[in-house]
Amino acid sequence: MAKLIDGKAISAAVRAEIKENTQKLIADTGVTPGLAVIIVGTDPASQVYVRNKRLACTEVGFYSEAYELPEETTQEELEALVDRLNADEKIHGILVQLPLPKHLDEHSILLRISPDKDVDAFHPYNVGRIMIGDYAFLPCTPAGVMELIRRSGIDCTGKECVVVGRSNIVGKPMAMLLLQANGTVTICHSRTRDLAEVTRRADILVVAIGKADFITGDMVKEGAVVIDVGMNRRADGKLTGDVDFASVEPVASYITPVPGGVGPMTITMLMQNTLTAAKNTLK
Repeated sequence: MAKLIDGKAISAAVRAEIKENTQKLIADTGVTPGLAVIIVGTDPASQVYVRNKRLACTEVGFYSEAYELPEETTQEELEALVDRLNADEKIHGILVQLPLPKHLDEHSILLRISPDKDVDAFHPYNVGRIMIGDYAFLPCTPAGVMELIRRSGIDCTGKECVVVGRSNIVGKPMAMLLLQANGTVTICHSRTRDLAEVTRRADILVVAIGKADFITGDMVKEGAVVIDVGMNRRADGKLTGDVDFASVEPVASYITPVPGGVGPMTITMLMQNTLTAAKNTLK
């Protein structure tokens, strides 16, 4: 039976450290980390995420600004706001909540954010730095996964690491971080032949494919560490991950639950990135 990796408890511990480091930064330098979050439109899920980010800022002692823009906001108006925040010394991190309405050029907006304030680590400059292992920020979800692994006492060195999913937000950077932690990494996706054969090789299996209960117990190696990044809603309204917990949990050595696993870490690592951005202004 697998040991549960408690994302809530680990997230709380990391946030306590961020709060302590923030208080020290303010006391020593007078600099309060500042985060600006922009949301365009009325997507309910995005509104919840924005509210949770503001609450997290309050919890760790950050300054925060939230901009809730109407659906009809133009490209020019959004770019002007990003430009203003790029120039605002109180703001160290800028986050544009995705997805944006279809009439807006998402790629152009992300490029507009200063790499020094890109606390989502989506800007190509920061993506490139992650590739060579010389980065200031990491994408929040992969960074959260690595923190869960480290704080659970799991060493990636020499392990077979399999990532299921190749998105720019999770899959690709996740593979790079596991590689930098000395894992031997394979990336799988929708066109991988005999996916189960590959996943059964994994000592550490990270699943971020966006399909409910996709990975089942017969696809997992005995004693594997299983990290479930998925967040899906069943027909009955209950949340479930990309891993079929009931069949995988008896096989794995460690497993993250959904909810309560990777999810709590994502906003926590956003806070860490914002603190890092504030400290970097002092160099």
